[in-house]
Amino acid sequence: MEYTLLNNGVKMPMEGFGVFQVPDPKQCEQAVLDALSVGYRLIDTAAAYMNEEAVGSAIKKSGVLREDLFITTKLWVQDTSYDGAKKAFEASLSKLGLEYLDLYLIHQPMGDYIGAYRAMEELYKEGRIRAIGVCNCYPHVLADICETVEVTPAVNQVELHPFFQQADALALMKEYEVQPEAWGPFAEGKHGIFTNPILTQIGEKYSKSAAQVVLRWNVQRGVVVIPKSVHRSRMEQNFDIWDFKLTDEEMKSISSLDLGHSEIVNHYDPAFIKMLHNMKIHE
Repeated sequence: MEYTLLNNGVKMPMEGFGVFQVPDPKQCEQAVLDALSVGYRLIDTAAAYMNEEAVGSAIKKSGVLREDLFITTKLWVQDTSYDGAKKAFEASLSKLGLEYLDLYLIHQPMGDYIGAYRAMEELYKEGRIRAIGVCNCYPHVLADICETVEVTPAVNQVELHPFFQQADALALMKEYEVQPEAWGPFAEGKHGIFTNPILTQIGEKYSKSAAQVVLRWNVQRGVVVIPKSVHRSRMEQNFDIWDFKLTDEEMKSISSLDLGHSEIVNHYDPAFIKMLHNMKIHE
């Protein structure tokens, strides 16, 4: 496993385990237990995933020392305000059964996200969160946040995969020393990513799958990845990316797959924004 140092000196694993779309408590708990057993130490959840309690249960049962874990959760849209963030943080911490978070992220830059970030800054200064950050911030939004807040976000978790590579976004994050983290590193299986000729041909050279090549490509770009699977064999495969390195030519070959836009979400679509605002995770 390789690590990155965040802009505040906190050490973060370059690969973690995500639990998006694993709402069933028993399945989620078992998945996290398996992931921890395989060797993952970064676990990424969110209030909106509705599985923080299952993640917390797995952490408790795993026997892994708390200081060896890097636990991330996220603030949902309906709680994106100063007071909302304070309340939501306490709720998430309680569900996870933890005394502190390693990383707390604003899930979507919507609502009063600056007010919410101010609350997170206070929690960070109190030592209740080791690092704070954001998600889904395109360059103009991230620049505005970085120029506005006191504590520069440590992480920006965005969609990053071979079909949506976001080179401009990565360049800006480097400028502000914000760590990029990829959600959907497999493009949610779109565009035949697991059988793509370029990716599979590169993989054959190293006796690796297309999925492993994709993860390796992102980490070589300095991007933290959080692949998700409920199958232990896939977890093991996804974790086995540290014994090979792609050449510059192979990296360039993968760069040719970029479509320049997402085909998973469209943050510029008003209907999508309305849907997120109306997606209630609690009454």
